[in-house]
Amino acid sequence: MQLLSYQPLAEQLFDEIRALSFDGVGVTRASYGEGESATAEYLRAFALAQGLRVQVDRAANVVFSLPGDDPEAPAIWIGSHIDSVPQGGNFDGLAGVIAGLLALVARQRWHPTSGGGSALPLKVIAFRGEESAWFGKAYMGSSALLGKLAPADLQLKQRSTGQSLGECMAAVGADVQAISLQEKLVDTRAIKAYLELHIEQGPVMDARDLPLAVVSGIRGNVRHNRIVCLGDAQHSGVVPRWLRHDAMFAVSDLIMRLDTHWRELLERGTDLVVTAGIVQTDEAEHSISRIPGRVSFSLEARSKSSDTLEAFYQLVQAEMASISRERGVRFQNDRRLTSDPATMDPGLCDMLLQACRDNGIRHDTLPSGAGHDASLFANAGVPSAMLFVRNQNGSHNPHEAMDIDDFMLGVQVLSDAVQRVQDLGHALAF
Repeated sequence: MQLLSYQPLAEQLFDEIRALSFDGVGVTRASYGEGESATAEYLRAFALAQGLRVQVDRAANVVFSLPGDDPEAPAIWIGSHIDSVPQGGNFDGLAGVIAGLLALVARQRWHPTSGGGSALPLKVIAFRGEESAWFGKAYMGSSALLGKLAPADLQLKQRSTGQSLGECMAAVGADVQAISLQEKLVDTRAIKAYLELHIEQGPVMDARDLPLAVVSGIRGNVRHNRIVCLGDAQHSGVVPRWLRHDAMFAVSDLIMRLDTHWRELLERGTDLVVTAGIVQTDEAEHSISRIPGRVSFSLEARSKSSDTLEAFYQLVQAEMASISRERGVRFQNDRRLTSDPATMDPGLCDMLLQACRDNGIRHDTLPSGAGHDASLFANAGVPSAMLFVRNQNGSHNPHEAMDIDDFMLGVQVLSDAVQRVQDLGHALAF
């Protein structure tokens, strides 16, 4: 089944959704907010016009399928997310949903009355709430579906409005009561395979001239959205160094110590990345002539190894305790948030690799430093795999530059892999 001819349709979908969520700089599709909801409604109308079935699950994710397929039958899933970071790019997440929809549309046109002609149906799911930028937690839509959102998660506040996650989810129709009880809203045994196409969010593929790459695994993370360092705010001109309790120097000290540990771990071959993405003094009281008495910051570490994440986290706590004693400050952590690393299914990865070879596409195997919904399904026992598409200028910025020709190659490979899984049907044993 050839899908390259669907390129004009792909361009139309990307362009019209970008126009719906353009904020003057990039696109903003807030999790459970206006831009995400507009995108969900656009995709629903598009799918219905193409003769597809559209349902909304109990976590408010949008599910697309062929009308002739049994909705209760075991199925292959293609998924990704439809939210974005503030002033983000148009392809992060959305590319995977559009790729899945194109595969569904092609099957609908190929078998308009037989439900795709396969005993193993295909479903496409557009997840809401994948980005952590809005509530400080990632994978909210898929976590809710899998019973992985805790009651405390539902109390997290939206960065702009202050509304709770639970309120925002309820407003778009999610079953918040069931989610708060951590009920599984889907039978994972009915998901035969989970596949996700996504842009690469780093520079490797572009530098190596690789249109596509198969993902070997996904880094997990441990993070605090907000850590507060409390010192003593005094006049900057009269307190000598030995009597100061400077929160800014304490935070700077911590970050530099962690950077030293990070470098030493990398020299030993440890997989680890560390980021302090937000650092703030108190806007209500900071001044050029005032020793900062209160500094807040975020901290995140990512690795393919859970043991590495835990060991580094304990190192962070030890350094905080040491700096507290040396500088006379206190560190207060908010709730620790974690996401487990995930390994992709070798059998599904082989199918994607073979599809790349069959289509004569330059490719390789790469790990993912960024997190994805696929990690939750892999860790829930669902055979899962991911396909990266080359993308210039990184991600989480308005300058994402995925080439549509590369994207269509990815759509073709994804569709070929789905067809292979469908051909094997219920005999599959990954």
